[in-house]
Amino acid sequence: MAKGTPLLEWCIVRLGEDHNWWVGETSDPVHWDVDGLSIIDPRQVDHIIELVEPLREYGFDANLFERAFIPFRINKDLGKGRVRLARTKQPLLESEEKLFALPDVIDEENGPYADFLDHITRLRVKLLNDLLDFEEKLTIDEVEDQLREAQNNDFIEGKAVHLFQEITAILDFMPAGHGDDEDETQKRSAEDEDDDLPEVEEGEEAKLKGDASLKWDDDEEEGEAKPEKEDKDSEDDDGDDAEEKPSRGKRSRS
Repeated sequence: MAKGTPLLEWCIVRLGEDHNWWVGETSDPVHWDVDGLSIIDPRQVDHIIELVEPLREYGFDANLFERAFIPFRINKDLGKGRVRLARTKQPLLESEEKLFALPDVIDEENGPYADFLDHITRLRVKLLNDLLDFEEKLTIDEVEDQLREAQNNDFIEGKAVHLFQEITAILDFMPAGHGDDEDETQKRSAEDEDDDLPEVEEGEEAKLKGDASLKWDDDEEEGEAKPEKEDKDSEDDDGDDAEEKPSRGKRSRS
């Protein structure tokens, strides 16, 4: 079915326990099976647009992006986590309105959404080969095999994979070991900074603790409060008719 068909005009979506949106009903039940059909919410659309930005210099095709999704705007809040969406002609990449995006998965193998996934996979491979120093260049087949393995594991565990996760798995893809190496490098850098700090000997540490200039405000206030108490005791000794001074409350810290 071509994307231009007028059959799909609205859909009703619900917020799942996983905080993702899922399609519960459509105006075209003949072509659209809502069982496990997910839809991308406005926040996720914005995130995907951010992730594809680095791919522009590698030949990102905005038209492929627009053809891959059917845009919807919020029509009515039905309550209990359900919303009615109405189809719109606004392009996702240019619209200032917060839009939902339904991937066009009528033809899962050769449809526009499948073309979009192939497109961003190729561009992600180009980007990684450009940025990372591989012994052998990364191939599209290697990336697809790793992604497919992860999807199969989710299927075996009975997890419903949201299409937003399918897209970000490609756009965030990093070959095994490279992401861990980056985290380990940052960790070693932090440890090196700690090693550069001078060690304080026990004797010096005791001197620092006794240094009045390093005490907190509370210590200063306690020191100021003692003479006040002594003055008050002296006044009490002089006579009960002496006017009692109000004590200063401890300053609170924000």
